[in-house]
Amino acid sequence: MLLFVEIVKLLAEIALLCLVGQWVLGLLAGKRRDQNMFYQLFQVLTRPVIRGARLVSPRVVLDQHVPLVAFLLLFFVWLAATLTKIDICVRIGVHLCK
Repeated sequence: MLLFVEIVKLLAEIALLCLVGQWVLGLLAGKRRDQNMFYQLFQVLTRPVIRGARLVSPRVVLDQHVPLVAFLLLFFVWLAATLTKIDICVRIGVHLCK
C-alpha cells in the first residue's frame, strides 16, 4: 500500500511541476511560446492531465481555466497522498518508511 501511495504522490508531483514549468515558460516566452521546444514538451506531458480535468469539470468552466482546474485537482491528489503516506508511516513505524 505504501508503494502505491508513493507512486501516486510522485506522479502528482511530476505533473504539478510540468504545469508550473509550462506556466512560467509561457510567461517568459510570450506569444512565441508555441514555437518553443520546451513549451511543446510541457504541453505533451500535461495534455493527459488537462484532458482529465476537462472531463471532470462542468461545461461552464472556460477552456483557458482548465489548466488551473488541473493544477488544483493534482494539488489535492498530492495532498491526499502525502497525508495517507504520513498516516501509513505513523502506523507501521517511521523507521520502516525509509
